[in-house]
Amino acid sequence: MSRAVREPQETTVGELLSLLRFSAGSGHIWLDEQRMLLMHARALAELRKELLDSLGIERARGLLVRMGFVSGQRDGEVAVRERQAGLRAEDAFMLGPRLHSIEGIVSVQKVQLDFDIASKHFYGEFLWENSWECEAHVAEFGCGEDPQCWSQIGYASGYTSAFMGRLIVFKEVECTSMGDSRCRIVAHPAEDWQDEHYLEYFRQHHVAEKLIEFNLGLQHIRRLQPRREYDQKLVGVSPGFRAAFELMRNAVDSAITVLLLGETGVGKEVFARWLHDNGPRAKQAFIAVNCAAIPADLIEAELFGVEKGAYTGAHNARAGRFERAHGGTLFLDEVGDLPLAAQVKLLRVLQTGEIERLGAEQAIRVDVRIVAATNVNLQQAMQAGRFRSDLFYRLNTFPVSIPPLRERTADIPALVLRFVEKYSALYGKKLRGLTDKAARDVQRHVWPGNIRELENVIERAVLLAPDQGYIEATHLWMSPPVPGTDGQVDASGHIGASPGANGDELDAMCDRVLAQNISIASLEQRLMQTAMQRAKGNLSQAARLLGITRPQLAYRLKKEGLPASVVGN
Repeated sequence: MSRAVREPQETTVGELLSLLRFSAGSGHIWLDEQRMLLMHARALAELRKELLDSLGIERARGLLVRMGFVSGQRDGEVAVRERQAGLRAEDAFMLGPRLHSIEGIVSVQKVQLDFDIASKHFYGEFLWENSWECEAHVAEFGCGEDPQCWSQIGYASGYTSAFMGRLIVFKEVECTSMGDSRCRIVAHPAEDWQDEHYLEYFRQHHVAEKLIEFNLGLQHIRRLQPRREYDQKLVGVSPGFRAAFELMRNAVDSAITVLLLGETGVGKEVFARWLHDNGPRAKQAFIAVNCAAIPADLIEAELFGVEKGAYTGAHNARAGRFERAHGGTLFLDEVGDLPLAAQVKLLRVLQTGEIERLGAEQAIRVDVRIVAATNVNLQQAMQAGRFRSDLFYRLNTFPVSIPPLRERTADIPALVLRFVEKYSALYGKKLRGLTDKAARDVQRHVWPGNIRELENVIERAVLLAPDQGYIEATHLWMSPPVPGTDGQVDASGHIGASPGANGDELDAMCDRVLAQNISIASLEQRLMQTAMQRAKGNLSQAARLLGITRPQLAYRLKKEGLPASVVGN
């Protein structure tokens, strides 16, 4: 494809999209002069799994690296032609990362790029987000100790090698498959790595020569890539989770007071129960009390017990939470909300190991391990006079901070799997998991309610999803998500922005509706009918066309007395 020489300029995504053409009649997808394929990510994930199962890690990794390398070379040739056509060198190079994003492989962010075509010098550092290869590997094998973006590393190396005219090799130094928040890659000329074993992945090998080495199988893969779920209750692979868990594990065999810190919904009680269940007091009672949920005038009676006649209405003696937890663990949740009077008595119990029931004359000896938790900044509460400093220092013997879910995004897939299994069993369903779009939405949501919010969303989604089917994005949210900017094919076979009326088009449409005296009710009814016709009766597809959820559409159709025939649901 010939092009006029252009002045150096920043290449926009629109210019890149102009190189991508769909020809439905001939069955071709073209990127400039190169034929492309549009495939299901899950199909590629299954192929990747089969390669791992049959060839073993080392051979499969080398094969995938070299496959990506060839793909990168083809795109690199496009970038070289753009550079030769007059595009500034760095803008031409950044075509590759943008193409990789457009091709649905991974989102790329430049950190540092330093190269010179004439001297062949090159150094690059980039961040990757939403890697399909990481998602595929973690879904099948869980997180492990090694990076897994093998074909993508091959692509980046092949692309850069073609662009620079010498072998440039990328290496992944952080990876979400290892629990990192995102993937990080760096590049040097091959000879600068001084790592012959790593460079072997970029060299072609004949598979038939060493078939005997391929008998590794899935068991070996799972041994090298363990799913790091610590037990039946705690799930996590992110660095923040691992740091909190390892710290807590150091305290499990002792009686030291533990203070769990973190936002509401991060799982503080689950951590506390793990501490109890895996310690020497596991066979004794675990008693939990939410200090914020008990009225201030009853908190002392709940914690320390009451004697008969201690106050009006105390008709019987009653043991408090401390006595009931004797020999075991007492979990004081939201301890930052304790009234000051109760704080004084709690401090005395922690110091002496003795309690006094309300109205009692003698102290009772108790052997209780204390695990406290709060989402309140206790140091600020001390300064404001709401929390005693002596109690803070007594509770703060062994603090453990649990990070919010937005800082533990690597833990989300395993948590989703856990909740889907839990609620599928509860509601008698067998589900095939989340669709790719639903999984993306879950991963990108900020989760202000943390794990508790995630669990509630998954429970609702399991209830709404069809048996033997997938959880779709429409099952996750009470209101439809904001439309994105994904590209769609236009009439000329090019990828462009999502179709949608702009402000002028909407104004003109409203003018026509008002000029023809069309009521809102009739307009809504006709829109629903048209959407159902285009979707061939498929309720879910029609709802997506209208930008609402499936239950919302079903309700409106029923309200208007319109048929809601469902095809393929």
